[in-house]
Amino acid sequence: MNPFQYDVPSIREKARSIRKRIIKLNAGSPAGGHTGADLSETDILATLYFRLLNVSPDRLDDPERDIYIQSKGHGVGGLYCCLAEAGFFPFDWLDTYQHFDSHLPGHPVRQKTPGIELNTGALGHGLPVACGIAIAAKRSGSAKRVFVLTGDGELGEGSNWESALTAAKYQLDNLIVIVDHNTLQLAGRTSEILPLEPLADKWRAFGFHVSECDGNDVAQLVDTLERVLKLPGGPKVIIANTVKGKGVSFIEDKPEWHHRVPKGDEIEAALKEIDHGK
Repeated sequence: MNPFQYDVPSIREKARSIRKRIIKLNAGSPAGGHTGADLSETDILATLYFRLLNVSPDRLDDPERDIYIQSKGHGVGGLYCCLAEAGFFPFDWLDTYQHFDSHLPGHPVRQKTPGIELNTGALGHGLPVACGIAIAAKRSGSAKRVFVLTGDGELGEGSNWESALTAAKYQLDNLIVIVDHNTLQLAGRTSEILPLEPLADKWRAFGFHVSECDGNDVAQLVDTLERVLKLPGGPKVIIANTVKGKGVSFIEDKPEWHHRVPKGDEIEAALKEIDHGK
């Protein structure tokens, strides 16, 4: 059971707090950060950690805990801020992000950070491992669920589609894939670099239950996830349509913010927008 079980307004406020921490986290990093990706995934993470995931800091090794895998490892800044808000480690660790010998490196590392389940960063690795965990859970009779957050740019990696075939073969109804579909990747529009459409039809053809929602709308995320979790038989995917850099107008939908951090007056401007946003 999730230790918080927040309602929609409370999750929205938690997402606002996470976004503010993301701005400060990236601004203080000596090695930059992925501000756009961190902000686009925030509402998804807040919904999972503060309502749905059966995980908590005092049960890190519980064999029946849900497993969350951040396959888009470059968005780890958003995950760190969420984990800190959920009590997995002290807030002051955020000040050490990407500093020498920090608990918070630039990509997820299980051996360094409480709450991280898998070392990721090389794209296309999360879903294959998630399939293995889900198969093991089913064979052992475990009720645990495995959630994977991937990016739309990451879906250009063929390992994802090999894994999708595997998930369908073994009818992994304990596997939930969430696509952070913000339509941008490192060098520009995903549609121009390696088009994915028709994305929903692709997942259906691979044997998945497919749902879509506004991935920056907490109410839609809650409704979609809770409905999807009740679907019997077969793996599930949610295409969460998001805006890269969501919450800060001068960052939103700008390719240059894939690997850029706020500086100077941009920091206060961003924090002010988040404070006064919806």
